Amino acid sequence: MDWIVDPEAGARCGRAMVPARDGTRLNTFVFLPAGGGPRFPVILHRTPYGIAAADARDKFDIAHARLPNPKEPMRGSILRGWRAIVEHGYAAVYQDCRGRYASEGEFVKYLSDGEDGYDTVAWLTQQPWCNGKIATMGLSYAAHTQGSLACLNPPGLAAMVIDSGAFSNAYLSGIRSGGALEMKQVTWAFNQAKESPLAKANASVRAALDAEDLIEWFKAMPWKPGHSPVRWVPEYENYLFEQWTHGAFDDYWKQLGIYAEGFYKQFADVPQIHMSSWYDAYVRTAIDNYTALRKKKRGPVRLIMGPWTHGDRCKTFSGDVDFGAAATIDNNLAEHWRAFRLRWFDHWLKDVEAKFDEAYCFQTGSNKWRSYASWPPKNAETKNLYANADNTAGFKKPGGNNESVSYISDPSKPIPYRSLPIEAT
Repeated sequence: MDWIVDPEAGARCGRAMVPARDGTRLNTFVFLPAGGGPRFPVILHRTPYGIAAADARDKFDIAHARLPNPKEPMRGSILRGWRAIVEHGYAAVYQDCRGRYASEGEFVKYLSDGEDGYDTVAWLTQQPWCNGKIATMGLSYAAHTQGSLACLNPPGLAAMVIDSGAFSNAYLSGIRSGGALEMKQVTWAFNQAKESPLAKANASVRAALDAEDLIEWFKAMPWKPGHSPVRWVPEYENYLFEQWTHGAFDDYWKQLGIYAEGFYKQFADVPQIHMSSWYDAYVRTAIDNYTALRKKKRGPVRLIMGPWTHGDRCKTFSGDVDFGAAATIDNNLAEHWRAFRLRWFDHWLKDVEAKFDEAYCFQTGSNKWRSYASWPPKNAETKNLYANADNTAGFKKPGGNNESVSYISDPSKPIPYRSLPIEAT
């Protein structure tokens, strides 16, 4: 690997095309402390969202021997956090998922990430600048990639921070919800098809995608293969209809990458944080993975649940409810999220003393972070929540047994989310 050194940034960077077991090469950037010296523990981030910035000014450019400018925000880039990692004495490694951006191969959402992740970790352990300890991090899809490789228990994996992802059972939550397809998968396939190698290389394909009116297509359901707005990029349409047409919980849903609960026995027994938020799509995934793996592994296995929507750990609100300044991780659980994450890695990869509670969960109502010895808490109660005719909600069943509250559900006229006040218990 040829290295580019940027003394001002205090780092050196190289690019490699890491081989997967079938010969497909995966585009990978490696950032190291500039001074050389000993081998480093590695923090790995695998993503489908592109490790080079959309803005050419911010791209890693081997031809011009230049690193992304560490003093400028890296708009549109996954590489924003590399400098903090390197300054902390780690190798920071970023990789495009198969079939995305500069990585070779066909993109099939979620299903190749286990083996590709395993092969990448194995490759890292053989590099002369790696000390053999690999940690993983990442949000959403980059959490799914972590869960996938952990299902195969690669040698060298030493710690994980799994943020809002790593499907416990994608049929029940994440791709489908209780069996019903989550339509975010449809919009994701369409929007990300525009970033596919085919669309980037073929102007007519990109123009065809840009000309599609997704709202009109949603009015014209059902779609069929070859008759959908994603048809211009067949590999994206193919995987989408695989998800869409498997309505029963069959073997399709038990595959590596979308069914962690089928791999719990062999799931990597390493220190791991499972994090999500009460208004996220991955509440069930995080809690199911935590509760199952905590019983099966030495770990330790930890849980963080905040009051945000997907990945919005720096926001204090969800919908029209503001939970106050205590709602964020920043200035509450830690100085900021990156500091918390690095403290976790320092403890397990560098033996730096630190203490972490079993579970950090934000309690709405009191609007405070609580530390728990386990989840659910030992004294937790399950209660029914009832809708009242005056648009409030409470724990007391309204009126007599024959009283009912009705509403009209019209998918063509969705109602914006608004919170309902909850009576005190």
